[in-house]
Amino acid sequence: MSFVHLHLHTQYSLLDGANKIRELLPRVRSAGMPACAITDHGNMFGAVQFSQEARREGVQPIIGCEMYVAPQSRHEKVGRIDDYEAGGNYHLILLATSREGYRHLCQLVTAGWREGFHYKPRVDKELLRELNGGLIALSGCLRGEVAHNLAAGQPERARSAAEELARIFDGRFYLEIQDNRLPAQDRVNGEIVPLARDLGLPLVGTNDCHYLHPDDAPAHEVLLCIQTGKTFSDERRWKFETDQLYVKSPAEMAAAFAHVPEAVANTLDIARRCDFALERQLRFPVYQLPSGETLEETLERTARRGLDERLNDRRTLDWSPAREREYEERLGRELDIITTMGFAGYFLIVADFINWAKGERIPVGP
Repeated sequence: MSFVHLHLHTQYSLLDGANKIRELLPRVRSAGMPACAITDHGNMFGAVQFSQEARREGVQPIIGCEMYVAPQSRHEKVGRIDDYEAGGNYHLILLATSREGYRHLCQLVTAGWREGFHYKPRVDKELLRELNGGLIALSGCLRGEVAHNLAAGQPERARSAAEELARIFDGRFYLEIQDNRLPAQDRVNGEIVPLARDLGLPLVGTNDCHYLHPDDAPAHEVLLCIQTGKTFSDERRWKFETDQLYVKSPAEMAAAFAHVPEAVANTLDIARRCDFALERQLRFPVYQLPSGETLEETLERTARRGLDERLNDRRTLDWSPAREREYEERLGRELDIITTMGFAGYFLIVADFINWAKGERIPVGP
């Protein structure tokens, strides 16, 4: 059986993820995994590079993000960073299944930074209700709302959170279990499996990958020290109490979830649902032409008018027709090159915003 990692952090989870994209994708391909997701914390900085590298390696890229979800409104900004780290905000994995989902993901990330930022870029359930189309949601790690409440001994709140997220992401919400060898995670897994069956929700297995190999764990701890301003020798520093957050093979993941094989199979089903792919397309603005004129005619008319205005300042008593012809011929050659290469629209568009800047007394380059 194969497997797809759907909860994975790259170097773009700043000072938290240690998976370098160019090293990650060859590892995914060589392990026989058909797809892989990128789910960096609160951002999509690596989406384009990840997509391009994955395609190059013959791996299906899945574009996602691990969102920070405010417990109330994203506009409510109270509490210290210690309160936040203690679980004041929840984590939620979102994966784009379509172009609509990708656009919604972009909108959510933007709103998190522009409207909800409080130590971290945060969204809320109001936004999730509005912008959930084309997105699959996974319940997240121990900082996810469901897992957090189970770990805190509040199963009814966990159940309520799962039901609410299942309503928001109708038919697109999965309860997430992980095999990271953390005692708290083991306890939560033991409660999430029966909860999923009781609510009729699908399970999905993930590994919350932060680095490529198990022996990368110490280097990852150094990143966390830099992030939190602590030293490696500080026993009270924030750290992950495991070295299991690496990119495990399909065999390792199948063995970890042998008691719930559907959690592994569902990773492949989710990958099939996420058939969106970033496409590189050059999209240029359209220059609004005067009626009946082509781009080339408009460019020539405005260029000759501009030349005439500049030559007016030079047409003195010692000006000669030969010098006039020299400028006219030079302009003709320039216009011929521009129009032959199909760049008339480009020159008109650039001239448009340069002239606007000059009219607004904004300095422009040469």
